[in-house]
Amino acid sequence: MSSPRSRLGKSAEIAAAAELGKRGYRIVDSNYHVRGGEIDIIAYDGDTLVFVEVRARSSFGFGTPADTVSRTKRAKIVHTAENYLFQKNLEPNGIRFDVVEVEIRDGKPVVLDVLCGAFDAEG
Repeated sequence: MSSPRSRLGKSAEIAAAAELGKRGYRIVDSNYHVRGGEIDIIAYDGDTLVFVEVRARSSFGFGTPADTVSRTKRAKIVHTAENYLFQKNLEPNGIRFDVVEVEIRDGKPVVLDVLCGAFDAEG
């Protein structure tokens, strides 16, 4: 059985995917795992392949959800994206790393923002 925290995380990812769909992204994969990394959502925004990190917070006392994507986390996402491109034998016209900020309000996820190009492959 999953923990309340993991259920909230999953609901945040579902809300993020819905918001991305409204914005015209075409989701092609989710919860892609390799040793040492995970990408929450992989989607196309036009011809650009976008690797999306979903971050949820219930309180902003220690910063925004995007503030929690550390240098180490960014490096893991980039490594995982490289693995995904290799494994799927993809050479997209461009890639981008986005962060979706979600606030948990009364136990429910609310998408606050989609930060396009939140970081690059150099982290």
